[in-house]
Amino acid sequence: MSGGGVGRGRWVVHLDLDSFFASAEQLTRPTLRGRPVLVGGLGPRGIVAGASGEAKAHGARSAMPMAQARRLVPHAVALPPRTAVYRTLSEAFFGVVRAAAPVLEQVAYDETFAEPEALAGAPEEEVRAWAETVRADVRAATGLAVSVGAGSGKQVAKIASGLAKPDGVHVVAHGGERGLLDPLPVRALWGIGPVAETTLARAGVTTVAALAALELSEVTALLGSAVGTGLHRLARGIDDRAVTERGEAKQVSAETTFDTDLSDVAVVRRAVAELAGSAHRRLVASGRAARTVTVKVRGGDFATHTRSETTAVASTDLPVLAETAQRLAVAALPDAGVRLVGVSYAGLTTAVQGSLFEDAPGRVAGPGPVEDPETGGTRRAAVVGTPPEDRLADDDRLPDDEPAPDPAREWRTGDDVTHPEHGHGWVQGAGHRRVTVRFETRSTGPGRAVTFAGDDPELARADPLGSLT
Repeated sequence: MSGGGVGRGRWVVHLDLDSFFASAEQLTRPTLRGRPVLVGGLGPRGIVAGASGEAKAHGARSAMPMAQARRLVPHAVALPPRTAVYRTLSEAFFGVVRAAAPVLEQVAYDETFAEPEALAGAPEEEVRAWAETVRADVRAATGLAVSVGAGSGKQVAKIASGLAKPDGVHVVAHGGERGLLDPLPVRALWGIGPVAETTLARAGVTTVAALAALELSEVTALLGSAVGTGLHRLARGIDDRAVTERGEAKQVSAETTFDTDLSDVAVVRRAVAELAGSAHRRLVASGRAARTVTVKVRGGDFATHTRSETTAVASTDLPVLAETAQRLAVAALPDAGVRLVGVSYAGLTTAVQGSLFEDAPGRVAGPGPVEDPETGGTRRAAVVGTPPEDRLADDDRLPDDEPAPDPAREWRTGDDVTHPEHGHGWVQGAGHRRVTVRFETRSTGPGRAVTFAGDDPELARADPLGSLT
């Protein structure tokens, strides 16, 4: 339960880092500041994970195909995601906010609700001052801009933070909820998706004001009792939902969409092993072990197949987890080529056993289909070829980095590099056995671009976190 409690005089705040992924790239690569930036998969099937404000001004947005975004913003710089950088900045952001409001309801790695005890019953001016102080502290700790919305409930605070963008504060006075909500389309309310929107539109209800004007019995007749009752209250500006800490994620996972469909079983197995390792890193970081391994395979015909295995004991044994995932993937291979593969670990527990599936004495479920998360009511984040939008997925993760390049391969745009003379930099372009590197970090300001031979022995791959210095 939140510190401030619900009821009269309640203030809920919503804090949202502006264009998080792209802003992190602009922060650590100063040459990009003020320029349109797209973060996401760079292959033909890549999806935008995040876009800078400059790119959004031209119509680019998260979850859009990267090819479409690049057509809209042909002068944009497109970069692969760097999870380590985003995670470090996210942790710093939440450290600042939690110091000001210990109870947080995290919505994403760049977004949270809070209900600070100090603001219970406070006047608007005090709420605004609190928000400005936190914004300044976030800027000092991370170098990033955060927009803050405040109101009597989560719905209003969320909408207000959107109005505060970029880099501002918007406080909705108590009693001003209807003035904010009434002109909005009904889709702006939580819980109204395409189906409910269509149902309401057939009844002539297209705005929040029109929904609020209906009798409760009319709304429940259209949308059902449980959904209709809650939405009717939200439309009228009544939102007493508590700000509460999120529970631990029920699974950790990683998945990738390939640039071209795979038909070689050995290549699929290698991809599954990489994904198993990526999900394993999240598993270990969470301090838990897994009882269930699930693999999802989507064919070139878009048919999706899943297989899983569960044992009575949990483990963090990566070789066994990866072997199990590979075996399940081979069992699920479609006749068509493989378009997408995902690996997830579930049945998470802090009780760790030595090995998983060893001799299978405790197996309680053999290979078989499980519910596909994409059709089971939860949003999925895609990685590598299809990074997610700037929001948490069901397993609470940031987008995966694209697979680390083979040292023998040519450099690619966005790679972090280091040079004994020039220091830390990033690849701006490569080809024809040449590579151009911009040497700069967060603290240096725009740096110098230098072109090298692609096989220059002094040019080495670097830890992305070096760009934060």
